[in-house]
Amino acid sequence: QVHLVESGGGLVQFGGSLKLSCAASGYFDGIKDMGWFRQAPGKGRELVASISSDGVPNYSDSAKGRFAISRDSAKNTVYLQMNLLKTDDTAVYYCHAVVQLGWDTMSVMRDQPTRHEEDYWGQGTQVTVSS
Repeated sequence: QVHLVESGGGLVQFGGSLKLSCAASGYFDGIKDMGWFRQAPGKGRELVASISSDGVPNYSDSAKGRFAISRDSAKNTVYLQMNLLKTDDTAVYYCHAVVQLGWDTMSVMRDQPTRHEEDYWGQGTQVTVSS
């Protein structure tokens, strides 16, 4: 079983900063991509930022220039530094990871082995930005 545990959410004023952390634990062979999604009341879940296993970041347009994603692969942890927060950033933030668990059986049978990958989500942490 793989668990993602988030921390760092809370209440912050407009223009303030917060740093979210998410640590993966359990048994797995590796972690491919890690990232953060968010869901505001009445809206769908959307990508905020993600980072590949070799450290290449990807940001949504709303996050560019204000947020920074990083990861410590040795600790299986991903961070999201959020600056210049706006009221529109108010949402539940979810950690996401693509976890590698063993080998994909069909790919092995085809003599083209690839890792079996599964998506895991954290429980979510509330970020509220007050005006």
